[in-house]
Formats: sequence, structure tokens, C-alpha cells
Amino acid sequence: MHKVLIVAYYFPPSGGPGVQRVLKFVQYLRNFGWEPLVLTVKDGIFPARDESLLDEIPEGIKVYRTDIFEPYDLYRKLTGREKSDGIDVNTLRSKDTRMPLSERLTEFIRATFFIPDARMLWRRYAVRKGLELVEDEKIEAIYSSSPPYTCSLIARDLKRKTGLPWIAGFRDPWTGFLTTPDRWILPAKVERRMERTVFDEADGVDVAWKGIAEDALSKYPELNPAKFHHLPNGFDSEDFSDIDPSDRSDTRFTVTYTGSMYGLRTPKDFLESVEGLIEQGKVNPEKIRLRFIGRFGAEVHEMFSQFSAPAVIEVEGYMPHSESIKRLFASDALLLVVDTTSDSAEIVPGKIYEYIGTPKPVIAVAPEEGAIADLITETKSGFVAHQTNKRGIAQAFLTLYNDHVNGTHSVNPDKAAIARYERKNVTGELAQLLNEFVNKKELIVEDLPDV
Repeated sequence: MHKVLIVAYYFPPSGGPGVQRVLKFVQYLRNFGWEPLVLTVKDGIFPARDESLLDEIPEGIKVYRTDIFEPYDLYRKLTGREKSDGIDVNTLRSKDTRMPLSERLTEFIRATFFIPDARMLWRRYAVRKGLELVEDEKIEAIYSSSPPYTCSLIARDLKRKTGLPWIAGFRDPWTGFLTTPDRWILPAKVERRMERTVFDEADGVDVAWKGIAEDALSKYPELNPAKFHHLPNGFDSEDFSDIDPSDRSDTRFTVTYTGSMYGLRTPKDFLESVEGLIEQGKVNPEKIRLRFIGRFGAEVHEMFSQFSAPAVIEVEGYMPHSESIKRLFASDALLLVVDTTSDSAEIVPGKIYEYIGTPKPVIAVAPEEGAIADLITETKSGFVAHQTNKRGIAQAFLTLYNDHVNGTHSVNPDKAAIARYERKNVTGELAQLLNEFVNKKELIVEDLPDV
């Protein structure tokens, strides 16, 4: 077995979609000749915790957890939030939203001093432990998972000190992305320099969606495009193996959403479209259920409470991943909503792959031309309608509602196309990249002249 050191902040007991990518790599890399060792944090502050995911770490996998100083503890004190509050809810706002003074102050501190992010103070602990592991465990390659982007800097430091092949993994773009701080000129320049060195020094860059590579190349056009490799997120059919799709007590037409919604990502247009169908008498509210599972901002809860047929809305908090999967199968359609931003056409949330893997019909409230639309078209998994296209949203809902009532099937997913996104297959692609970079390093060493 070759050995690869994986640097990841989000790892069980962290919950949420961000942890799934690395966890599945860890589960399946052994199938392709690679033994993963994980370098992560001891007491991280995560948007959600899922203790059940600890049981999904394969037996014998070594996980090393180091100390970290988390400034979000101070952030919570300044903003009056509880320790249990997620750090992502209500942070993405439209430009005309007025923030309280305490949040404006903490945002200025975040944008000025926490570069590249608030996990920067993990770096010295992680690099020290990483160097120890490279020596003791005979590590042959490094893989980092970002965000947080501090993980990329840790891996870059290890690369500089050891010369090992390094693949920098990105689930989202870095500078200028909708979740990154709006920095003033000096800290922005420092962060761009960090970003550039990562792209320059990594042997390869793995991107979860193509827009990440396009963003990097637009900022640094002199980079070699061949350095970027698209390894999409995916689904794991093993997660579905014990689920009986027919095991459900509620026979209403059920549409389920899983994940977070806040700020620039809301169900407003979808809810208004369904309300219109109810008002027109095209949909019987007693025969539908709109189920939302996850963490939602205050403005989203207000939208739920103002829905004209309140009995239709069912809201459940964050739940273990395995339970969330069961809810998907106990549904008739699955709802995806993306942020209303200028770059939303290229964003591909990881959960869309679990949606298509079920395979239940998808209603995607997203740009009608873009990465999500391409994926839905490729896999024949459902319908896409832009947030402003309420007629299209309503038509998608009505078509699937009538299918449920009449026992028909307007959506027939392409199982062969969907199989491309099995986590095992994607992990195999990562292993192939690792093999290429390790073999290349060995060839270079063999070609060095004797001295």
C-alpha cells in the first residue's frame, strides 16, 4: 500500500455535506492501493456535528487530531450567539441588508486579520504534526481539502519541507467567492498571494465542480490548465443498501429539501409557485407535503410560517446523514435551491449527487443554463427552472404531482449516466492521479546523476 496524508478540517464528528467528500475518499482509497492517514483537528467548531459519521471511518484508518485555537468562540461572545449556533447561518446577505454593529465589527476583523480564514491558527500545530507523520509513517503523497483554505497552506508548507507530491483539493473557489470575506486592498493582496502560491506549487489541483478551475484560470491565466482535474462530488450506493423505498406511512406527494438555507438562498420563489397552484385549484393542499430538513435562517423560518397552507410545511432540524438519506427515499421529489448570485450558474452543491443517486425526480431552482442544468440533462433526473421563472417552477411541481396522483412517470433517469458519479469511481480517479504524481517523482529521482 502507498500512503497518502489527507489534511482536512472537516472530518467526523463534523457533519454537513462538506465532510462527505473526504470521508468517502478515506473509505475507498484502500480499494485502489492507497492507505489514507488523516490529519485533522481535535476540537473543531463545525456548522453541524454528526457523531454517527465516526462509525463510517473504516477500521484501522489512522486519524491524527491536533490542537487548534478557534477565534469563533470570541465571535460568538461579540455577537451574542450560543456555542451550539452554526457559524454559517445568516452570514450570506444581499448587499442592501443592514447588519448589526456587532456583526459589522466582527466581519471587519475577519476580513482584515483572519487570512485566509479563521482556521489560520491551526497551521503551526498541523505542520508540526504533519512533518512528524511524513517521517514516521513513510508518507508518499499529500492531499488537502479546502475550504477552509488554511488546509491548502498546511499542505503547501509540508510540500515545501518534504518535496512530496501534493494534490490540492477544492470544494469551492477561493478569493472572491460568495462565502469569502470582502477584504480591503492590503489583506486582499496578501490572500491573493497565498492563493497563487498554492496553485503554483501543487502538483495537481482537484476541483469538485468545473467552475472552480475556470475561476482560478480567469484570475491567473498563466497557470497550466492541465494542472486542474475535475473530480465531481458523488453519491455512495452503499449508503442506500439498507433502505426500503416502499417503507413510508405518509402517502401525500412529498417534496424534500435537505441542507441549509439563509440569506441569498431561500425557498421564496418555490413556495410562491406552489401557493399559486393551490389558489388555482390545480393542487390539493391536503395531498402534498413540503419537507425541509436542515438549518435555516430566521427569514426562511418566517417564509415557512407565512405559507398560506401551514399544514403542508414540515420543518425538521439537522439530522444524522443516514437519517437524511432515509427521508430522501421516503419522498416523491427532491428540491434543490441555489444562491441567487452572479456566479450561481457554475455552483454545483454536493447534495445534488445524492439526489440523483436515489434516483428521485429533482426540482432544481437554479439557472437554466449552467452546471446544474447540464447535470440534470445528462442524467435525465428532473426539471430546472430559474428563480425568476415561477411558471417553470410551478409546471415542474404540477407535472410530478400529477404523476403521483395518476401513477405515471414523466422522469426516467439514465442509470448509466448516474453511475459515473458513484463515490467509488471518483475515488478511483483520485488514486490514478496520486499514482501519476508518485511515479513521476520516482522517475525524476532515478534520472538524477550520481554525485
